[in-house]
Amino acid sequence: MAMRTSAKHHPHDDAPDTADAFRRLAGLPDGPERETLRGEIIEAWLPMADRLAGRFRSRGESFDDLRQVAALGLVKAVDRYDPERGNAFESYAVPTITGEIKRHFRDHMWTLHVPRRVQELRNRVRFASQDLSQTIPGRRPTVAEIAEHARMSEEDVLTGLEALESFTALSLDAELPGSEDGYSLSDALGSPDPALETVVDRESVAPRLAALPERERAILYMRFFGDMTQSRIAEQLGISQMHVSRLISRCCGLVREQVLKDGA
Repeated sequence: MAMRTSAKHHPHDDAPDTADAFRRLAGLPDGPERETLRGEIIEAWLPMADRLAGRFRSRGESFDDLRQVAALGLVKAVDRYDPERGNAFESYAVPTITGEIKRHFRDHMWTLHVPRRVQELRNRVRFASQDLSQTIPGRRPTVAEIAEHARMSEEDVLTGLEALESFTALSLDAELPGSEDGYSLSDALGSPDPALETVVDRESVAPRLAALPERERAILYMRFFGDMTQSRIAEQLGISQMHVSRLISRCCGLVREQVLKDGA
């Protein structure tokens, strides 16, 4: 079953329309038919999960690993989503996937660079502390007790304890207390506007865009400023998607040629 792009408004313009599929999934018993439909829904939403993973690709983790974490979050969202509540799936899936990615950074990435030996000491201290907490409940084990249990020097224990604090240091990517949707302090911070780098280009293009016919201007605006897909533009204007694609290519080529000529 092919999932189609919905004509309704979604936070993501090319969100697949899986409302009927989710309703059918909710009524199916466990078995091959349900697993097949579940897999089709997951596959239909994978592009959105990839886009969400792409927001974190510059933070020191490989993109392939981030895609896998995002896919795991998507699977959780599909399995936990209840269509009877009346909310669109993406309104539930986006925070679920984003939260999964941020938990990955919180649990698997060091907030400070730590040498391999120190990482190993940290692990030995952590395991020893966990073992001792079973036998001396109600208090934290002392440095001497950890050293004896793990057969380490007290100096190495102290180094491992410091590494534990480094591993769990407060990060801008850490979830805010009471947040259940992955919202962190970094989400509330401003940042330099990347559009500043394109000011000169936009000013160069503006007069050439203004000289285009009205329909071509509208198509370019919807595509590059409204972030609409070619299929939605075609639907809104009552023309074919292929025609929209040709018009975009022709207009971009014409504007580019004229801007380069102006620069020369």
